[in-house]
Parts: sequence; C-alpha cells; structure tokens
Amino acid sequence: MAEAFAQFMVDKLGAMPPELIIFIISMIPILELRGGLIAAALLKIPVLRALPICIIGNMIPVPFILLLVTPIFSWLKQTDLFRPMVEKLEKRAMGKSDQIAKAEFWGLLLFVGIPLPGTGAWTGGLIASLLDIRPKKKAFIAEILGIFLASAIMCIATYLIPWLVSNAF
Repeated sequence: MAEAFAQFMVDKLGAMPPELIIFIISMIPILELRGGLIAAALLKIPVLRALPICIIGNMIPVPFILLLVTPIFSWLKQTDLFRPMVEKLEKRAMGKSDQIAKAEFWGLLLFVGIPLPGTGAWTGGLIASLLDIRPKKKAFIAEILGIFLASAIMCIATYLIPWLVSNAF
C-alpha cells in the first residue's frame, strides 16, 4: 500500500524536483520516511542523497507533535465539528499504546522504528503526548532514534534487497 501511495504522490508531484518530492512525502502522516525512501528508489535518487532528505523531512514534525498536539486536541474537542474526529484519532492512537506504555523509551523507539502499518513518528508522537511521557526530551530522543532505525530497515528493503536481487541473476 505504501508503495502504491508513494507512486501516486510521485505522479502528482512530478513537476517538482525529485528531492523536494521525497522531502514532502517524508513529512506526510502515514507515509513518512518509509514512503519517502520508496519514492526515492522509484525516482532513482541515490540512497546517500535520499537518506538525509527523508530523515530530516520525517524529523521536522516531531517536536511540533510532541509539544502542540495535546493543546490543539483540547481546543478542537471544544467544538462540535471537530470533537468526533479528535476522539477517533485519540482512540486509534491509544489502541496502539500498550507497547509504548510498558516500556516508554524503548517502546516508543521500537514503535517508531519498526516500519509496520500504523506505526511511525506521527503516531508515536501522538501516543507519547497522550501518555504524557516526561520529559518531552526523552520522547523526542526515542522518536529520533526510531526514525534512524526505520531508515536503516527501509534502506535495506528499498535499496539493498533490490540491488542484491538484480545482481544475483
């Protein structure tokens, strides 16, 4: 699914420079760094150029999520229009919080770092905020290390394995 959506984004943003495309994709919830690196491979951007762009793109939203999501959600829940959406987002995020709540730092790091559907820096930041993980610096460091772990896994999946397969035959 991430590959199909990354391809869709590449097609829609095709007029932009490829580096800007992967940067934007890496900032988008759900796609994040995973989608950025898939798009980079589709766009034939060398891994050493794509990796820092995708990492930075995925890191930029993290401090805003950790610091601002709780007050923004509180404010939005005061409105009849946004309350159902916010409560649904909170319920979804908290449904995935068991792993993080038990081991806070390591749970958050692994939640962000293991690229599975529904995981990543956006959801991890939302959960860390809702669980009120303190200090925020601890959550931020876990998120950043998780992004690095995800980048290593995704580089293997999007660059190394296809290279090995194409050179094996």
